[in-house]
Amino acid sequence: MSDFISQKRFLVFAVLLGLVAVYTIATYGYLAVQDVPERVVKSPEMVRGTIVDRNGKPLAVSTNFYHLSVTPSAVRNLEGTAKLIAPVLEMSPEEIVQEIQGSSRVFYLKKHLDEAEYDILKTTIDENGLSGFRFDKIPGRVYPEHDLAAQLVGFMGDDGEGLAGIEYSMQRELAPVFGSSSAEKRDGQNVYLTIDANLQYKLEKIAHDAMENTQAESVMMVAADGKTGEILSYISLPSVDLNQYRASTSAQRQDRPAVVAYEPGSVFKVFSVATFFDAGVITRDETFVCDGSYDVSTSNGERVRITCLDHHGAITAEQALQYSCNDALAQMSAKINSEYFISKLKELGFGSRTGINLPGETAGLVKTPSDRLWSGRSKPTISIGQEISVSALQMVRAATALTNGGVPLELSVVSRITDRDNNDVTVHVPVEGKPVFSKATADYLLECMESTAKVGTGHRAALGDISIGVKTGTAQMIDSETGGYSDTDFISNCIAVFPAEDPQIILYIVITKAKGETYAGRIVAPVVAEAADVIIDHMGLSRESAASLAHSGLISVPPGSLPEIHNYLPDFTGIPKRNLTALLTSDKLNIIIKGDGYVVRQNPPAGTPVTEGMTIEFYLE
Repeated sequence: MSDFISQKRFLVFAVLLGLVAVYTIATYGYLAVQDVPERVVKSPEMVRGTIVDRNGKPLAVSTNFYHLSVTPSAVRNLEGTAKLIAPVLEMSPEEIVQEIQGSSRVFYLKKHLDEAEYDILKTTIDENGLSGFRFDKIPGRVYPEHDLAAQLVGFMGDDGEGLAGIEYSMQRELAPVFGSSSAEKRDGQNVYLTIDANLQYKLEKIAHDAMENTQAESVMMVAADGKTGEILSYISLPSVDLNQYRASTSAQRQDRPAVVAYEPGSVFKVFSVATFFDAGVITRDETFVCDGSYDVSTSNGERVRITCLDHHGAITAEQALQYSCNDALAQMSAKINSEYFISKLKELGFGSRTGINLPGETAGLVKTPSDRLWSGRSKPTISIGQEISVSALQMVRAATALTNGGVPLELSVVSRITDRDNNDVTVHVPVEGKPVFSKATADYLLECMESTAKVGTGHRAALGDISIGVKTGTAQMIDSETGGYSDTDFISNCIAVFPAEDPQIILYIVITKAKGETYAGRIVAPVVAEAADVIIDHMGLSRESAASLAHSGLISVPPGSLPEIHNYLPDFTGIPKRNLTALLTSDKLNIIIKGDGYVVRQNPPAGTPVTEGMTIEFYLE
């Protein structure tokens, strides 16, 4: 031994080593007799709620997309790799080579691959041992009905946050976050809209035809239940395929019924006459002489001149609405206090947002006598629908005061909200506002609107076998360059209620910047008649021309269309349960159906190679 390693030091080291060994053995022995701790399982990812129509038809369904990233320096045999993956990426091999050679950093070669593309591409990469590629899974949405009610449904971004429509405004319900930890996350709730997808489809076709026939810049169409305030159809054209949202234009994405404010023109006269009549400043039989223009001078020397389209002579308020007489309306406005008139318009909802569940809603603009720009012509001009800006939703809400006995209703696009087990969380209940008119006033205006459909400017909207009340309006639009009224651009609109004696439905249509003919009575009223016919038949409202059929009581339901299964699984999203039952007879596939309604998810996903005896699971809501 050296002088340093003495016997005493060696003994001390040996004792310490022994103690460490004893401690280690004792620790392992203690752990060996303890219960095995439960394995911590990662909480499942939150599933975003589904958006469906009032009958449960899926309009927005959760899925996953994948971004394919590439590390250029890690890719071996670039040309060979490019040839293998090009068909799936829908790119040429040369494009792929150029993209990868042109970057020295990690980048996304292709974004938003769907489940089928991901499965095929991942199999190709794994089987061929391709290096340098990675998939990033992101939450996504599939919109089975593409552009149906697109602005209402909205769109979800890559971060799982809604960017427009219901996807945005109901983000908390669709994807609730209860805390920062994953254990506190919950599945989203399902949002049932008030629209009927089948009715929406029929009316969208009518709106598309109207836009094409008039060569208009845009079309709005809103149908609502006059007794509940629920929106039954919501149309804004041009529209966008929500599955191609990123490639859309701002015009296609614009939610016009909610965000666009405009001067409505003569349609507004309905609400002006209702205010005058309810205030008692005019009567049924009182006449006003129209000589072609309203020309007066105020006490401060201001001259007010409003022209009319014709010389109507002595007419009542009802006839003034029939002929859409500016002169008579201006004379009526002179009989009412300005502050009272404006206050009534505000009670109808003009100048404030409706509060509907849609983002970016405009409040419009209503002048008051205290405003700097108020003049002697403001009151008579507002009474004919100018010097005031409104939204389509405001017009529909104001019309509920006529269909609901003088009491306006809050509008709603959400019928109910359910949890993942389809238990109701919230159900829409009609909400009435403060009474604005008496029932007698509402009934009188309905009579006026019905006569306008029979013998007035709205006669092209008449249905014949069911009563309808209408009011048309054509308004010059503001020229953004001059600040004055345009000589070429017009808003042509028409509001309708039916049946007129007890209105169940409110229908409002706006055609913007039509080419050629622009008078609403000629281009919008016929569209109202066509749309009203569809609504009446779809909802089964009573009418004289309703078809009747006698039969044994046995109804044969023909089989619906079902994607054919060949080498690869097709996409069954949106297929009803009754159609899937045809697959149950197959002796080559094992079919499992979970839930009721329509397919919202399938496993394996679309694009998976079909093998004999494979199991296919369908999840329905």
